[in-house]
Amino acid sequence: MLKIKSLLQQAFARQPLVDGRRVGGLSKRRRFLLLLLALFHLSGALSSLDALMSSRTAQGSIAWIISLNTFPYAAVPAYWIFGRSRFQGYVISRQETEHELFNKHQLKASGVEDFVLHSIRDRGSLQAVERLAKMPFLRGNSAQLLIDGEQTFASIFDGIRQAQQYVLVQFYIVRDDQLGRQLQQLLIEKARQGVQVYFLYDEIGSYRLPQSYLRAMTDAGVAVRPFHSTKGAGNRFQLNFRNHRKIVIADGKQGWLGGFNVGDEYLGQVARYGQWRDTHLKLTGPGVLALQLSFVEDWYWTAETIPALYWQAEAAAQGDIPVLILPSGPADRFETASLLIQHALHSARERIWIASPYFVPDEGTLAALKLAALRGVDVRILIPERTDNLLVTQAAYAFIGPLLDAGVKIYRYQQGFLHAKSFLVDQQLSAIGTVNLDNRSFRLNFEITALLLDEAFNAEVATMFVADFQRSRQMSLTEIIERPWWLRAVSRAAHLMAPVL
Repeated sequence: MLKIKSLLQQAFARQPLVDGRRVGGLSKRRRFLLLLLALFHLSGALSSLDALMSSRTAQGSIAWIISLNTFPYAAVPAYWIFGRSRFQGYVISRQETEHELFNKHQLKASGVEDFVLHSIRDRGSLQAVERLAKMPFLRGNSAQLLIDGEQTFASIFDGIRQAQQYVLVQFYIVRDDQLGRQLQQLLIEKARQGVQVYFLYDEIGSYRLPQSYLRAMTDAGVAVRPFHSTKGAGNRFQLNFRNHRKIVIADGKQGWLGGFNVGDEYLGQVARYGQWRDTHLKLTGPGVLALQLSFVEDWYWTAETIPALYWQAEAAAQGDIPVLILPSGPADRFETASLLIQHALHSARERIWIASPYFVPDEGTLAALKLAALRGVDVRILIPERTDNLLVTQAAYAFIGPLLDAGVKIYRYQQGFLHAKSFLVDQQLSAIGTVNLDNRSFRLNFEITALLLDEAFNAEVATMFVADFQRSRQMSLTEIIERPWWLRAVSRAAHLMAPVL
């Protein structure tokens, strides 16, 4: 504050008159620059108060406060673009959506309560997850594990073709390439058949998507909306939030979610990435309605309308798998995704296997990983050999050494790019969704995860993991210790960026 006062005194101090003119004063240009500098420092001081009250971690608060007060010229705009961790506008939108849906008893009258799972062993630990989701585990579902792109998009496109009433489509990245145009033409075809088609995409993830691609769908009757976090007067600068969810729903009866976006690279057709290894899930049954509710909340944020959809819970023709759909994001009361991972780690008794393309875990997750390994749990982390983010690749080395020392096994996938986001706990629980083990997924992205309680399905997931481990190399502590000093320094420097990676 003293620095601001000094700058203002220099800018506006009255100077003596000589022959009717003031001498020794500052030119208008310098006075303007000094005033601008003073405003930056004042903004930095005020922004640091906001950071103190709103940052979710002590480390984040300290980092922002120091930078905002020592170098506000760059830190102030950076803070208001990248520093916010609470999506307040979406919180209000969600409250309005819940009012609309539940007051009309659409879900209460849907028959969902008939499928609520009541007889769960170790019920106490699962209640924590249900409270995070604000939904219970629902029985009566069938689930199909989809591995890699050909199988996944064949299933999704077949489900869209079968739709009779409506199709809901939501992706983080959609490209105007061969696969993207195939999806576009299929949605146009369904719209022309009289099927209601809703298409939601993230405006940052799909920033390269041309208007001509969207216009063709709009002209055919497809309802198209971008998910834009900058909507609303108070949100103009919050560019750091992303909607990372990938959801497709047909008639409220079949649903898909997982790691796949829409682009040729997801079929392994882009040389830069090579073979693309990913995981998706097809659901049939009451769990689809919970998936549909997540889409409706996102749609309401951008369109301020609730589509007329089917809300009657129906059991799948085959299968009785309990499923919980867990959306997470910066509008949540708690850090849902991080708590989910930590809960899974603390619950594991025999094994927990985790696949994630980006591995920059927070302190709570790191501690839970170490504790699980130290108590004898088979903890395995599957990550790619190289990611598409150099900082993430280097930052991971700062975490890996202490984890290996605690007994955590780290595998680096060799045959292409691993993009799958899944985990397996003992024989009991598996999860497939969009969450990465990094700060962005834990605190900044809107994500979604399906949790499944079924030993037969989980055996399939275990088989998938074993096949991936066989295509990977296991890291050793010696590998970390013997890295050149300058690479270790780079890793530590990248580690400082962990909160924003």
